[in-house]
Amino acid sequence: MAISEQEPESIAAEALDRIRASAEASALEAVRVEFLGKKGRLTGALRALGKLPPQERPVFGQRVNAAKESLEAAIAAREADLRALARQAALESEFVDVTLPGFGAPLGSIHPLSRTLREICDILGGLGFEIAEGPEVEDDYHNFEALNIPPDHPARDMHDTFFVRGGGVMRTHTSPVQIRVMKSRKPPIRIIAPGAAYRIDDDATHSPMFHQVEALMVDRGITFAHLKGVLTAFVQQYFERDLPVRLRPSFFPFTEPSAEVDIGCVVCGRDGSDCRVCKGTGWLEVLGAGMVDPVLFRHVGYDAEELTGFAFGLGVERVAMLKYRIDDIRLFYNGDLRFLRQF
Repeated sequence: MAISEQEPESIAAEALDRIRASAEASALEAVRVEFLGKKGRLTGALRALGKLPPQERPVFGQRVNAAKESLEAAIAAREADLRALARQAALESEFVDVTLPGFGAPLGSIHPLSRTLREICDILGGLGFEIAEGPEVEDDYHNFEALNIPPDHPARDMHDTFFVRGGGVMRTHTSPVQIRVMKSRKPPIRIIAPGAAYRIDDDATHSPMFHQVEALMVDRGITFAHLKGVLTAFVQQYFERDLPVRLRPSFFPFTEPSAEVDIGCVVCGRDGSDCRVCKGTGWLEVLGAGMVDPVLFRHVGYDAEELTGFAFGLGVERVAMLKYRIDDIRLFYNGDLRFLRQF
């Protein structure tokens, strides 16, 4: 087809009529492709320059480009108009009555570990214990040596320790707080040391960071009977039932004698049959305890001939899992709201 002088302008005029008539974005896009696409009509006119005499090509090319620019501007303007019309339609259809009462923001709740930690501290506080705190980044002396765990002691293998540059360690238990308290004051002492501890361990029942509550009582005439009395009172108040308590001989470097403390199974009620939690024994281990080893007293300047004491430590996650029947410690830390909302 021969190219007339009016051809770019006539193509543009037709396109402009189509652009003004486009009521939807899809129709506008169809016009753009038809006239300005790679195979579009105006683009085809530009490619026809080769058929014109050389002296006519510059003028004709300028006319085609002017028509192209006018169409691009018209399409952009029409797109803006269509967006404005869409917003207006949405505002008219999505009416909001601003006089209606709003919806309250959802309220959170106390995390189950925080709840458990507070409950433990409240119970032991009612038994006369006060809270003591210490640093989470400890030195080797307070975390190990002062607790009768010298460098060559095999008990160090029980603590998978995070070491800190400069010689410190992330405390593997809260027992160092007991040493710091005894070095800073004289008996009688009755303290609990709640807080985070760290060990290289991670599975369904262990976490690299966990929480402990260590308890210490030092005075004249403290006996193993006092220890069992405090433990029995604590267990029965925490689990809110009359649970039996037994102590089995064990070993901890900082207590002598030492004991593992068991309670009657809170799941099967000591029935034992088909109970996967207590494995049919009717008993559950909950914490470790014992009488303070006299070696510790020598580290803090106490007279082991005049003073005695007991200590025990429990894992907050451990007792929380037993009370709420949770089988994976990682649920406490993964932030799943479905789990946390149960509390």
